[in-house]
Amino acid sequence: MLHTTRGIVLRCVRHSESTLVLKAFTEHLGVRSFLVRPGRKGGGSQAALQALNRVELVASETTDRDLLSIRELRVERPFLLVPVDPVRGALVLFVQEVLYRVLRGESADPELYVFVEEAVELIDTTADVRNFPLVFLVQLSGQLGFMPAMPAAGEDYFDLHEGEFTRISNGHCMGPPLSTHLATMLSSGFSSLHDLKIGATQRRELLDRLLLYFRMHVEGLGELRSPLILQQVLG
Repeated sequence: MLHTTRGIVLRCVRHSESTLVLKAFTEHLGVRSFLVRPGRKGGGSQAALQALNRVELVASETTDRDLLSIRELRVERPFLLVPVDPVRGALVLFVQEVLYRVLRGESADPELYVFVEEAVELIDTTADVRNFPLVFLVQLSGQLGFMPAMPAAGEDYFDLHEGEFTRISNGHCMGPPLSTHLATMLSSGFSSLHDLKIGATQRRELLDRLLLYFRMHVEGLGELRSPLILQQVLG
């Protein structure tokens, strides 16, 4: 059976001397793994398999193999700023690692695909990317089903474990001003990339807290390696 779909590259590893295994989040098949032969007719190039590249592919599937075999592969929309901007490059690696850890379903999810596609486009095009990791994680929590509700009046603390705002602080709570910034991102979506007024120190603290929130609510997420590099380049 042949499948034609768009996809976003999550990871690519060596399989043999002449083949690679591509893991991609696809529009029509969900998260799937593909056998790729770069350089051969229709196999695309290794450059096409870079992190978060948006690709179009044709792949064949057989009932006796888990891997789909790539017949055709091309970059749908090349990055413009990512290749020449180390900050955007670090963002790509961060988003790639997060998505690789949290996207697991082998079924189509059109709404989630549109969200990821929008996020990838913003990495390459938005003028100021400093707040992108924060807004991305908050909005991704909504796609994964654990985005908090907006706080009511007087609920100044955010309970990371329970995933809700509260009036009383405890060991898992995040207080102002970080909880206030979180509420802003909940109400504004990706538009808060430019509305969020937050300094470098608070940005690092909030990123650490949001990653902890994800570890509490995504089974098996574990520690990520990319945030350290990301924080170094973002300042």
